Amino acid sequence: MADSKDSESKIEIYLFTDGGCSGNPGPGGWAFILRHLPSGKEIEESGSAKHTTNNRMELEAVVQGLSTLKRPCRVELFTDSVYVGKGMTEWMLKWKKNGWKRKEKNKLVPVKNDDLWKQLDEQISRHRVKYTRVAGHSGHPENDRVDELAVAAYQKYL
Repeated sequence: MADSKDSESKIEIYLFTDGGCSGNPGPGGWAFILRHLPSGKEIEESGSAKHTTNNRMELEAVVQGLSTLKRPCRVELFTDSVYVGKGMTEWMLKWKKNGWKRKEKNKLVPVKNDDLWKQLDEQISRHRVKYTRVAGHSGHPENDRVDELAVAAYQKYL
């Protein structure tokens, strides 16, 4: 019989995400692939915004992907976004302590995209999320696919 701690640490879901814009700011798109490892079932989703930034779309993809999960899960997030990764692993705790503000030129200023960071924080508190960075445009099949979906999502605005 497996140790309960062992089974709690096993990843159930792979979440692949990407976001991007045509211009920054400009028309943008986001996309994710959710893969349930035990069953192999996958879900792909994407969306767009008429006027946005790359960072907003990267965050939106992660928030949308995690929000799709109906119950708390153990998730491994694969993204090429250093912004999302550093935000989750390094910056967010400080931002929360400072009332969602960050230091800039020796004063506290509001965190950019704080609405999405707060939603991501809520999702992270619901799920166990492990961040894994992948290199963008490097032949990683799922990363290439979510990039393709994100670009296709904003084409209607061009």
